[in-house]
Amino acid sequence: MIDATVANFETEVVEASNTVPVLVDLWAPWCGPCRALGPILEKLEVAYEGRFKLVKINTEEEQELAAAFGVRSIPMVMLLKNGQPVDGFVGALPEGQIREFLDKHVPDTAPDQGDEAPAPEAGAAAGPALSPLEKLQQDLAANPANEAARKTYVELLLKDGRTAEAKMAFEPLAGKALADARIQALGDWLAAAQAAPGLPAVEALQASISANKRDFDARYALAQQHMAAQQWTAALDELLDILMRDKTWSDDRARKTFVNILELMTPADAPKPAPGQPPATDPTVESYRRRLSMTVLS
Repeated sequence: MIDATVANFETEVVEASNTVPVLVDLWAPWCGPCRALGPILEKLEVAYEGRFKLVKINTEEEQELAAAFGVRSIPMVMLLKNGQPVDGFVGALPEGQIREFLDKHVPDTAPDQGDEAPAPEAGAAAGPALSPLEKLQQDLAANPANEAARKTYVELLLKDGRTAEAKMAFEPLAGKALADARIQALGDWLAAAQAAPGLPAVEALQASISANKRDFDARYALAQQHMAAQQWTAALDELLDILMRDKTWSDDRARKTFVNILELMTPADAPKPAPGQPPATDPTVESYRRRLSMTVLS
């Protein structure tokens, strides 16, 4: 068992997780459930004989690491592999449930620490280049507080349909949504991606709307389905239809989502305009922005 700090986090957690799964226990001295869970995890680390590594983070002393993990309740346990979190749980689970959790992720045998990977021969070809997503994973593993990288990482995960991973990666950003339009837009996209599997099918929603043009719940659900499928203009059309009939429906939800979609349609890395010049905008985004203004002001 190792106590992690900002100073040793990269070595003891990130780099170590490339060799063996690392179980991170985020706890605090005043937390009763944490004191109950800690000895169980330490016992299991011994029982599993090197099949995972236990690292403990005192959230009172290491608040930067706690923030990077998006801690909202403790005890919180995260399991990392290859430099990134893959699963976790909150609360003091009984030993049997923790074993079930571990058995889903840890190898059947411990890695042989004596076997060193052979050094590459001189002139040997380099491995395949990292994808943008893999590069961001590495960047965040080394610096979990890199907010710009995290936003891009969440966006790429959502584009790839990896909703569960996007949700976990988004957690450290969630508290900053009110002050950051991009985070707010990503949160709306994530919410749509999470909701979509439980919503009626597109055809069923379209049938409901055909029967009742003012079925705004069905229209909003259809917009969420389109968002989850990254069909941005189709989602905007449904939201615009709501706004044309009821500008403040559901506490202004349609307008807010409309604005968030326009944000998502604008590249986060769009070049800044020269001094005194207007920003370059996508013609489609600009068209829908004008339609929103006309609808809201009419």
